[in-house]
Amino acid sequence: MARRYDSSTTTFSPEGRLHQVEYAIEAINNAGTCVGILAKDGVVMASEKKVTSSLLAPAKSSEKTYKLCQHAACNVAGLTADANILIDQARLRAGRYAYQYCEAIPVEQLVEHVCNYKQAYTQYGGLRPFGVAFLFAGYDTHYGFQLYQSDPSGNYSGWKATVIGANNQAGKSFLKNEYGAKKEDEDEKMKGEEEEKSAEEAPEASMPDVQEALRLAVKVLNKTMDATASSPDKMELFCMTLDDDGECSHKILSADEAQKVIDEIEAETAPSGDS
Repeated sequence: MARRYDSSTTTFSPEGRLHQVEYAIEAINNAGTCVGILAKDGVVMASEKKVTSSLLAPAKSSEKTYKLCQHAACNVAGLTADANILIDQARLRAGRYAYQYCEAIPVEQLVEHVCNYKQAYTQYGGLRPFGVAFLFAGYDTHYGFQLYQSDPSGNYSGWKATVIGANNQAGKSFLKNEYGAKKEDEDEKMKGEEEEKSAEEAPEASMPDVQEALRLAVKVLNKTMDATASSPDKMELFCMTLDDDGECSHKILSADEAQKVIDEIEAETAPSGDS
């Protein structure tokens, strides 16, 4: 019976589902993994690079990370061609807002504009949903650094750390255990006194710095990627921080810098592996 509702984006099934939107979300689950982690002093995004053929010419720019404006960037999981349309919409909206109000657009407004555009493609006939999910990283003076995730349905949500793409559930489970875990270990001795004072308050995970977030992002990709050994050729690391002038700085780590992060992780795991 569900097959009667498969071909229409605008018709609900008797169970209250839009099958075409669900299929678009499922297509993203087969795309390259992307990880986003919010840090104290920036935002880190890491993505899996899939090389389909050794004959392909190397890309002149990143195919996973895109700069939307000076204070916002995004990571893409899914169909790159669909993503290009939405990225152009985001850049256009950011430029028009800056022209009209003479200030940078708040990050959440930019995310909401893109998601409203995506939602329209699930409501009008003759259209299909965009087969792409985004991780948005940004900074504004109101809320500081922010990380958002959006899917083809037009929904978006703010996260401290999240994963989209292939094996995202395994990546999220790993992040639940590891995000803020280092701080908890250091404060374990003080737990007894704090629990007596605030027994009813739930413990909140502490935010890592950018370097810790980079290492954590690589660990997540190691869990989710099919490759046995990690290398800079198989992943792309991006970080957004503030420079000395208070302006947002976008940086994609070079192969040497990425390799240094990978070596640090291997050095951490080596002692536990030997024992």
